[in-house]
Amino acid sequence: MLYLESRAQQVAQEDLVMFINTCFSCSGQREFYDDAEGQKVSINFLHDYILGNYRLLYARTLAAGINHFNQAQIIVKLLATGRDTLPHYRTEESVLITSALNQLPPQRGWGILQELQRLRVNNRRARAIARDYIAMRRDINFDAIKYRTKVKAAISHAHLKLSGELPKFLFNFHEQKAFSTKLFEQFRKAHYSTEAVYELPFTIAEGFAAKHNIKREVFLKRIQPKMTAAEKLRYQGAASRSEVDINVNWECLPLTKLALYILSLPLEARTKDFDKFNQAMEAAASHALKKAPMQLGRVAAVLDCSYSSSGSSEKRRRPLGVVLAAHYLLRAASQSYRAFWTVTPKHPLLVYPYGQTDLATPLLAALGSGAETIIIISDGCDNDPPNGAAEVLRVYQKLDRCHKTSIIHCNPVFSTEDYSLRTLSPYIPTVGLRDAEDMPTMLGFAKFAQGSTTLSDLEAYLAQRTQEFTSNTHN
Repeated sequence: MLYLESRAQQVAQEDLVMFINTCFSCSGQREFYDDAEGQKVSINFLHDYILGNYRLLYARTLAAGINHFNQAQIIVKLLATGRDTLPHYRTEESVLITSALNQLPPQRGWGILQELQRLRVNNRRARAIARDYIAMRRDINFDAIKYRTKVKAAISHAHLKLSGELPKFLFNFHEQKAFSTKLFEQFRKAHYSTEAVYELPFTIAEGFAAKHNIKREVFLKRIQPKMTAAEKLRYQGAASRSEVDINVNWECLPLTKLALYILSLPLEARTKDFDKFNQAMEAAASHALKKAPMQLGRVAAVLDCSYSSSGSSEKRRRPLGVVLAAHYLLRAASQSYRAFWTVTPKHPLLVYPYGQTDLATPLLAALGSGAETIIIISDGCDNDPPNGAAEVLRVYQKLDRCHKTSIIHCNPVFSTEDYSLRTLSPYIPTVGLRDAEDMPTMLGFAKFAQGSTTLSDLEAYLAQRTQEFTSNTHN
């Protein structure tokens, strides 16, 4: 009987570690080796499985630092199955949902409420959470303009009473001849005035620009003051094809986004502003470490810049961007640091996706560097030679019986075939990595992925993260 209980706990621990790892990296989008549909089917299965078997820990995963896509999935599934919540955990679950929802980007938050309408989830708790979310929005009028369909769906579904001109704007717009709310009036005028278009948020103005047949280059040039940093990054490629310069304030971007911006530029542009980009990356890494401190000793990094790091049409160069950002972060956090690339670039800022994935060669060099910690950042598709790194790790495991060197594999890519992350070897832990800034959290989580801890240790970890997560929200 004791053996069966111990085995059940081990299975639960493995299930939860696999799920949390997946929630760090999977975003339901196409990857280099997997399509988007496969990603969504696999991750949805995992969510349903963990929800059905470990509901409390499933809810607490919201506090574990997982990405926004999976936070949204968890919130929707918890609200859709509220009747299954045990009474003594209902309050904690509701606080976790509220805290996570309020911290999500607004498009995610409104998207969750719209999804509840599609699924016809309209229980008392769901309505209360929708009401509280709407009440805490700092500029509901702006949200009503930018996310009009989502806001309208959320309010009508929750049967909420509104004040001011908001209900008229959302539900009786075509009956109004004028609005006293400036933003609503600009939206009304934009239906017939091209000048009013440029006073609206970019995503709304773009539709009106098409309606009024405004030339793309003219529109992009004039709408820039209304564009967010993320929108400028997203549309700079289209702007360059239209011979329009979009002024991206890249010096203020967070580390991983800055790395992705730099990698989107041709090598000539990177070389021209090399010093500026290098200083900006170093500053971004320093800023990231102030928000999430991490102190490391002697570190060696094995960095995958093979062709598969180019990502997909939905996630262009994302794996490589995570690798580049992690390089700067680890260098800033380490007492001594050496990087070993699958294909050594002239400088990390000039790296580009190239070649097959040979992890064995840089791994051997890293093992011989005298590092205390070796961090491998790769999608795990080691194919030159196949499983070369796995064989190196197998042999090294026998030689390093005192475990003087800690080796961790960080994988930014979810594998639909395995319902998890591709691992390099059973001898080292593999953890998911969405952004380089998540590195401190992931290194802390690696002990669970290694299998050296128990279910009770993981439960205590999630309980602590839950307390910190909810207390930070209310402070």
